[in-house]
Amino acid sequence: MRCGACLALTLSGAVIGASFFQSSAAEPDREAVRKALSFHASFDGQPDADFARGDKKIHTASNGKRTDAKPGLHRADVEIVKGKGKFGDALRFGKNEKAVVFFHADKNMGYRDKDWSGTVSFWLSLDPDKDLQPGYCDPVQITDKKWDEAAFFVDFTKDDKPRHFRLGIYSDFKVWNPKGLKFEQVPVADRPLSEEIKQPPFATGKWTHVLFTFANLNTGKPDGNGKLYLDGKPVAGIRDRTLTFTWEPAKAAIMLGLSYIGLFDDLAVFDRALTDDEVGMVYRLENGIRSLPK
Repeated sequence: MRCGACLALTLSGAVIGASFFQSSAAEPDREAVRKALSFHASFDGQPDADFARGDKKIHTASNGKRTDAKPGLHRADVEIVKGKGKFGDALRFGKNEKAVVFFHADKNMGYRDKDWSGTVSFWLSLDPDKDLQPGYCDPVQITDKKWDEAAFFVDFTKDDKPRHFRLGIYSDFKVWNPKGLKFEQVPVADRPLSEEIKQPPFATGKWTHVLFTFANLNTGKPDGNGKLYLDGKPVAGIRDRTLTFTWEPAKAAIMLGLSYIGLFDDLAVFDRALTDDEVGMVYRLENGIRSLPK
């Protein structure tokens, strides 16, 4: 069971840790950001990725174990909708469905077993309180195992009204929960979740940019961190943790729309943690990730 919060950060991101959330007046270098891009799916006209360092194809499996995965989009409620995206077309999830659509993470996430960092960016359009069914919802979940072991996710919480939003970065289970406790027994400070955003800016007919960074994974030191950004601004984070991810890269997946109902657009992955200024630039790109230099 997921619950709790571990950092006292505000929606503005303006009051916590100047050394953690910084920005400068300089305009970021778009070419430098483009060079860090390892995966991009615009969902314009097709579900497969536009660019990938690994496999471009979207896959579908009957459940989260993904043992029967096959290439292609094979969920009747998931489709490309023309002209409905933040930029061009979008991917629409129509109902809460056990079948899972995903991209292979492997080279697309740039996994490294030493000193791993990266960024994941995408856009959502929904009203969580009207559109989502009861239960947790993970618009994105990335792991080779399951949600509470060596996994990244952003989620809408289960019972809150309005639905809260947060970031999870779960180390190997034995690292973050060495005693094997039930989740409710784990001290709040030890739970690998960011502060819950209690009034996130999602709404019907509105696109919200979601981005999270992670840095210093697999260093063996308590220096790992992650940041959650909404509409270009840092709103929450996880810091000073030992973040150990022991993946079998070939089994890792970027899963989309787990219990999600709404529109999803312009998914991108970068092979390093973007700076606050670079995140702001990505948010402002006039045509999304395709605006980066060729």
